[in-house]
Amino acid sequence: MNAFDTSIQTWVVPFAASSFAFTHAVNAIAGFYFVKGLVPLAVLVAIWFQPGETQQWRRETVVAALCAGLAAFLLGRLLALTLPFRLRPLYDPSVHLSFPVADVTGEAMRLWSSFPSDHAALWMAIAVGIFFVWRWIGVLAIVHCAVFVCLPRVYLGLHYPTDVIGGAVIGAFCAWLFTRAPIRTRFAPFFVRFMEYRPAVGYMLAFLFFFELVTMFDEPRYLATLIIKQLHRGGFH
Repeated sequence: MNAFDTSIQTWVVPFAASSFAFTHAVNAIAGFYFVKGLVPLAVLVAIWFQPGETQQWRRETVVAALCAGLAAFLLGRLLALTLPFRLRPLYDPSVHLSFPVADVTGEAMRLWSSFPSDHAALWMAIAVGIFFVWRWIGVLAIVHCAVFVCLPRVYLGLHYPTDVIGGAVIGAFCAWLFTRAPIRTRFAPFFVRFMEYRPAVGYMLAFLFFFELVTMFDEPRYLATLIIKQLHRGGFH
């Protein structure tokens, strides 16, 4: 734990933990799908159906933002698997902090490296994508990501501050990269045309994709956790 992480968490955690109601409110916010991702995705839907002369560009940007979110999430997972393992502060006794609701968090994420935060990577990518189309709504989306996605995870000991900062940087970079015209125009128009010519199939697939994004791919992650546990226990031969 570096000095930057220490200075933030040793101030935030004891200060905020003094309020029972605040602690459980933050715990609920960290777990509610509606708070984490449903609202930003609903904004992308609004952008998609907004009429006007620039509708094609806006729809391409929505596609680019969604692809950027997926890429940021996968890149975050790849870095977590390839970089040196970082134990989450919740499970690290050397942090010397008593995190709130630690007794109900369980051991589910002990085997997942803390750096970077894939939550911050995914939802910052979506927020920055919104910013490129609707500036003020995008600013609110970025603030929403910082307040309702990143800070609760630091407060609850799921991540260090540098974990969420690193994830947010990854997400913002992916959003910037995927929405640039030379890159966006190579793939986004195909998806837009598909949605226009095959709306039944297209919107069905979009609904399924949105569901997985909102739930942060919980089911695949749960299966991966079971596999990792079995590998650690020598369950596969």
